[in-house]
Amino acid sequence: MPETLEGQLTMEKTPSYFVTNEAPKRIHAMAKDAKLIVVVRDPVTRAISDYTQTLSKKPEIPTFEVLAFKNRTLGLIDASWSAIRIGIYALHLETWLQYFPLSQIHFVSGERLISDPAGELAKVQDFLGLRRVVTEKYFHFNTTKGFPCLKKPEDSTGTPRCLGKSKGRTHPQIDQDVIRRLRKFYKPFNVMFYQMTGQDFQWEQEDGEK
Repeated sequence: MPETLEGQLTMEKTPSYFVTNEAPKRIHAMAKDAKLIVVVRDPVTRAISDYTQTLSKKPEIPTFEVLAFKNRTLGLIDASWSAIRIGIYALHLETWLQYFPLSQIHFVSGERLISDPAGELAKVQDFLGLRRVVTEKYFHFNTTKGFPCLKKPEDSTGTPRCLGKSKGRTHPQIDQDVIRRLRKFYKPFNVMFYQMTGQDFQWEQEDGEK
C-alpha cells in the first residue's frame, strides 16, 4: 500500500476481504481507524453471477443446479460451495463486528449502484468525509451491458469508460424451482443482515415477495 500524505486518502480493495476470516483481525492490527466499504447485492443473483464468471473460464464444470445442492431431492443447499457461501453476508459481518464498530462500515447496494450510481456514490463520499464531486453528470448508462459507464462531464463527444468484457455477461437460464429454494435458504440470513446493518436491501422482493 502506498504511503499516505497529509490531506490524502489511501484506498485499497479486493472482493475476498469481506469473506476471509483472518482479514478483520489483520486489518484492525494495521489500521484500526480504517473506514470500510462493502458492496453487496442480492445473494441469489450474486451466486449466479459468480457461476457465470467461472463458466466462462471452465466451460466443462457441472450446471449451476448440480453445484447448488447437496441433495436436490431433499432441497439441501450446499453452503460449502463458495458461490453460495459468500452470499451469507450476516455470518461474515459477525466476524468484522468483533473488530470494527458498525459506524466504520458503509454498505453499498449493488442494485442501486446500477440504477442510481450517483446517489450511492454520494453516500460513499459523505461516509469518507469528502465533498460530493462525483455526481450525475459523470455517468452514462450502457443499455447493452446494463451497467453505468463513467464519462468526463466536460467532454460531451468523448467515449464513456465502461466495464470490461468480464462484466455484464449474460447469465444462464436457471431452473425457477432452484431460484425459489435459494431464496428460501437465504431469507433468514438476509433478514439478519438487514437487522445488523439497519438497512433493508429488499432482496426478497426480487421474486415478488412482500
